[in-house]
Amino acid sequence: MQVILLERVAKLGQMGDVVSVKPGYARNFLLPQGKALRASEANIESFQSRKAELEAKNLESRREAQDLASRVDGQTHVVIRSASDAGALYGSVSTRDIVEVLTEAGVSIDRRQVVLSAPIKTLGLHEVTLVLHPEVDATINVNVARSAEEAELQASGKTIQEAAAEEEEAAEFEIAELFDDIGSAGMDDDLDPRSVGESQDPRDN
Repeated sequence: MQVILLERVAKLGQMGDVVSVKPGYARNFLLPQGKALRASEANIESFQSRKAELEAKNLESRREAQDLASRVDGQTHVVIRSASDAGALYGSVSTRDIVEVLTEAGVSIDRRQVVLSAPIKTLGLHEVTLVLHPEVDATINVNVARSAEEAELQASGKTIQEAAAEEEEAAEFEIAELFDDIGSAGMDDDLDPRSVGESQDPRDN
């Protein structure tokens, strides 16, 4: 099927291009989202008459997207979720969840602008691409953690597994020190001359 593009579409073409696409792609994506029109003579003539208007509208929306991108690009947003000690989420973080956390931060965005190849199912830092305009992208970091404290650890570059290993090592060290202290105290008691003298039978003198 031939369509005329009303905006730039990645890997397909620029505004005004007449391109051939699969009918399903046109019916399910390009046409309903207003990204293209069937390339009939009437639609091509309509586009030519509206081209200046469409280009002006595209320029304005691109400027707005660039302004938003300059504000959000590189930001980190924390999402708190329950997960196992191995880091697997009990559930997942979807595009809807990312839209919600962005909305809470004062950023208005549509779910279709959030690019996720698959829902996030593990703790950690995840890069997420936002398509703010056909010609403007931004990247944010989603810090998925079980608590605000874990989120801070992950932001510093540590995984929860590394933090848990450090805690376990510290606990083992404390236990070892405690046993050393107890052993030292026992040895001191054995060597205390007062305790030796008290244990002797006075008749031995």
